[in-house]
Amino acid sequence: MCSDLSGESGRGLSAGSSRVRSSRSVRLQLEGSRSMSAPFEERSGVVPCGTPWGQWYQTLEEVFIEVQVPPGTRAQDIQCGLQSRHVALAVGGREILKGKLFDSTIADEGTWTLEDRKMVRIVLTKTKRDAANCWTSLLESEYAADPWVQDQMQRKLTLERFQKENPGFDFSGAEISGNYTKGGPDFSNLEK
Repeated sequence: MCSDLSGESGRGLSAGSSRVRSSRSVRLQLEGSRSMSAPFEERSGVVPCGTPWGQWYQTLEEVFIEVQVPPGTRAQDIQCGLQSRHVALAVGGREILKGKLFDSTIADEGTWTLEDRKMVRIVLTKTKRDAANCWTSLLESEYAADPWVQDQMQRKLTLERFQKENPGFDFSGAEISGNYTKGGPDFSNLEK
């Protein structure tokens, strides 16, 4: 089951299931919240990778795909299939995105929403949720981040990891340099 935020709903085509969920960014914009309780990516921004159809970006736990569709698109015009390692999206019978994902996701946690009848947002939950699992591309052979964007994505995931490990501190505006590849240094063995 899939839905848009204006009230229409439709069914997704998928061997894996899709659930309806409202977008965190829309909720937070409506609430006007920028406090520490807001998700890290809301406070710190995102590092998007542009594509011909829109963009994708990631957090420690999720991959977000934002696809621009013709204004006035209805939920019943969308066919979205989400599986652990595959994604397929067609609008009005025209295939927009299809292929094997860079890494595995939890199929029954994948969702899509149609926002303002002009953008489809797909949210995939990563199976491996740590800073070392920074996707270098959306699909195995397509939509790769260029080296600068990839570097910025890795920095952002490392800061998100630090935020998760130190919940009382706000790393959303922090800069990082040095050893941050593969999630940065491991401090878990240090005595407290």
